[in-house]
Amino acid sequence: MSDNQQQDRRQRLSHQGQQQYRRRNNNSNVPKQEGPKREAILDLNKYKDQEIRVKLIGGRQITGTLKGFDQLMNLVLENVKETLRDPEDDDVLTDKTREFGLVVVRCTSLLTISPVDGSEIIENPFGQPEQ
Repeated sequence: MSDNQQQDRRQRLSHQGQQQYRRRNNNSNVPKQEGPKREAILDLNKYKDQEIRVKLIGGRQITGTLKGFDQLMNLVLENVKETLRDPEDDDVLTDKTREFGLVVVRCTSLLTISPVDGSEIIENPFGQPEQ
């Protein structure tokens, strides 16, 4: 193969590679479309700077002061305390707590959110009585 043919071949391969790159990355030239803003599922503004109780998937329960949140329900809590469970029975909460300070709770971990003031923990009325 002559030098001119090799050079032509390199240019063609280079040009083909650039076209493939452009095809794979063609989103960079397209302006991003602004979709509709997602509204928050719950209005947590009324609980901002108030103490709330959060139950997490996996059974953990924490209380803390709600400092911030976003439309996806990610939470920022301050002065967080986790209520520890009885090692013998995971369904029983103890009086022992563990302090964390500032915590970010991902929305995928949330099970329930409730205010601490005006709510109390009751026994499950549908639970099986112990014998």
